Amino acid sequence: MQILRLGLVQACLGAVVVTTTSTLNRVMVVELALPALLPGALVALHYLVQMLRPRLGHGSDVTARRTPWIIGGMAVLASGGFLAALATVWMGSAPAAGIVLAVAAFVLIGLGVGAAGTSLLVLLAKRVAAERRAAAATTVWLMMIVGFAVTAGISGKLLDPYTPARLLQVCGGVCLLALVVALLAVWGVETAQRPAHAEAEAPKPDFRTALAQVWADADARRFTIFVFVSMLAYSAQDLILEPFAGLVHGYTPGESTQLSGVQHGGVLLGMLMAAFAGRRLAGRALGSLRGWVVGGCIASALAMAGLVAAGLLGPAWPLRATVFLLGVSNGAFSIAAIGAMMALATEGSPGREGVRMGLWGAAQAVAFGLGGLLGAAASDLTRRLIGSPGTAYAAVFALEALLFLVAAALAWRVAVPAPAPSPSPAAGPRRGSLTHANDLGAAT
Repeated sequence: MQILRLGLVQACLGAVVVTTTSTLNRVMVVELALPALLPGALVALHYLVQMLRPRLGHGSDVTARRTPWIIGGMAVLASGGFLAALATVWMGSAPAAGIVLAVAAFVLIGLGVGAAGTSLLVLLAKRVAAERRAAAATTVWLMMIVGFAVTAGISGKLLDPYTPARLLQVCGGVCLLALVVALLAVWGVETAQRPAHAEAEAPKPDFRTALAQVWADADARRFTIFVFVSMLAYSAQDLILEPFAGLVHGYTPGESTQLSGVQHGGVLLGMLMAAFAGRRLAGRALGSLRGWVVGGCIASALAMAGLVAAGLLGPAWPLRATVFLLGVSNGAFSIAAIGAMMALATEGSPGREGVRMGLWGAAQAVAFGLGGLLGAAASDLTRRLIGSPGTAYAAVFALEALLFLVAAALAWRVAVPAPAPSPSPAAGPRRGSLTHANDLGAAT
């Protein structure tokens, strides 16, 4: 139940973010006829601000409590979301002033996501038993996707017929409701168990010292680089897959949109596969988080190789099946990576969990911000240099496949703690079988 409650917080976080990155994006480009570069730059700004995640995570380490940072982050995020809507409306009459307010709003959005998201993952890592981490990560991320879908569907209906006043009402309602629901969901979760005495009494160094200590850990450092490389490869195809399907395979806009749905269905299946393996096969080879991360990256590289063939061979290649396999591979490795992240966050010196999680979150945010931009830029450049769209896209997909192989090599060198299989209820708990994270979250 506590996992579901924390997942509800993630859903609320996603609800506010999807409103600012999709609804306001469309209003700026369509209703206000502003350049598409503007919302793109604002979204990139909110990713850039999340480079502060390690500092925000350190703040929660110092206080030894995550709930205030989650609630505070959600309050900042909700404020930024409403200000972004207000700025969008203002752009209709005073574009310069509206853009200035939008910049401030998206800075707040980035800060809110960084503070709430980092502390939420740390709290989840410290509450969930080792063998349940992949399943918990899947649950939380699926609830975030539900938050995306429900918010987009309901707010979309409420926005018609569009007026600026209606936009403010809908966005304000989403932000307020998300804040209230998140507050109720997280209330009392952390007070159910107090931090271990040794952790509570551990000395709290300054941020630079804490960051240096975490970076000196070889596994934490390798995992940071892995997160950046894998998320760069993961996000680089977001903006080019549908144009590729249209230009090279002759897909209509509706068919290319359905192709995106096929990919997301594969991602969901991959997530569920990794979660099932982590829960049912804990302590065995097939339940290894590192194995699923490495295998998922290699499978993603093979799927990208399939897209290379789709670019070279054109409609003769089964594009839908390849995209589905890419989704399955991406879903499996991403959920396993989040489970590994939760496991590694509780390793090493106590009281540094927020810095570790913040460091990995920052790497992911920067990679996502760069991935779409670099993928689109690379496709444009190669099309100019090569001339043939299919060959140009194939070159970009080949580069992404190489990135996935590099990520697999990096993940293989990270020592992810292996969860022990759960003892049967009749046998009782085994002495010494609980990890540090399990000690803190046995009830969960």
